[in-house]
Amino acid sequence: MSKERLRIGLVGCGRISPRHLQVIQAIPELELAAACDLVEAKARKAVAGTTARAYVDFQEMLGREELDVVSVLTESGAHARVGVEIAPRVKALILEKPMALTLEDADRLIEACDASRTRLFVVKQNRYNRPVVRLRQALEAGRFGKLVMGTVRVRWCRGQDYYDQDAWRGTWKDDGGVLTNQASHHVDLLQWMMGPVESVKAYTATRLARIETEDTGVAILRFTSGALGVIEATTATRPRDLEGSLSLLGERGSVVIGGFAVNKLETWSFAQPVPEDEKAFEASVQVPNVYGLGHYEYYLDVLEAIRGGRRSMLDGLEGRKSLELINAIYESAATGAEVRLHYKARGVRLGH
Repeated sequence: MSKERLRIGLVGCGRISPRHLQVIQAIPELELAAACDLVEAKARKAVAGTTARAYVDFQEMLGREELDVVSVLTESGAHARVGVEIAPRVKALILEKPMALTLEDADRLIEACDASRTRLFVVKQNRYNRPVVRLRQALEAGRFGKLVMGTVRVRWCRGQDYYDQDAWRGTWKDDGGVLTNQASHHVDLLQWMMGPVESVKAYTATRLARIETEDTGVAILRFTSGALGVIEATTATRPRDLEGSLSLLGERGSVVIGGFAVNKLETWSFAQPVPEDEKAFEASVQVPNVYGLGHYEYYLDVLEAIRGGRRSMLDGLEGRKSLELINAIYESAATGAEVRLHYKARGVRLGH
């Protein structure tokens, strides 16, 4: 592929868009060409101070602009629909998490990208956090031995004003609850580290927010390896964000990454230390908000995957894994039964 700058368009200029804009403008090989939002003022704000153009219709944007990549940052329920329509028109498609709400929509999106030979990337920026990268390296080096347990905790604060910003927030059709939205990154990290999930038993509740979906959920996982896992997630922490953490326990080591965005290495303990362990805690970073700093490395990885023609760490098939687990969690919570993966969702309201 040519070394010319990749021209990027954004679809959806809401809460997460400033982070994407900041990163795109910080990478010389990328050029913001256009931004689209149903609210014209949002689109104009996104392109302010740039040569990019604002649109309220993404089809018009695609017709007028020569774009290499489109990043879809709409409400979750529109990700797959918009992605399917855009796929034949660009070289690459970036979708914020989750890639879809139903497995059927995720599969439809993957098939559309395959048919048009369009690269598909799903945003899971926490995989690029420095402490997470160091943990993954230790895992791949076999330093944990047999895995025993993996745990993620998301204890964040989202008041009613957050949900009242848009009619789609907290709905089954277009958003989902804390497990689909805020904790989807952490669900992804857990299954990425611990491997395939065999079954899940879950409970959800709506404790403080006036929404259709859950603001609190817990799940117990059994991995195919025999290890166990725990997911604890809530947006009902008060009065402020408390933590977004990940821990792995194995027969030869234990690691805990805390902070409120999986950004602070708190425990790094192995039965067989190596010299590099002395510098392990240097991986901790300060972050300005719960989004962390991983978007920059994520976009670099996408750029290198497109230019080099290699598979990305976060393609459509990889993004689907955590979506399947989230759907299984909802089914377990709704039926009271233990749900085995891989399965076909039945009676899950998410996305409907």
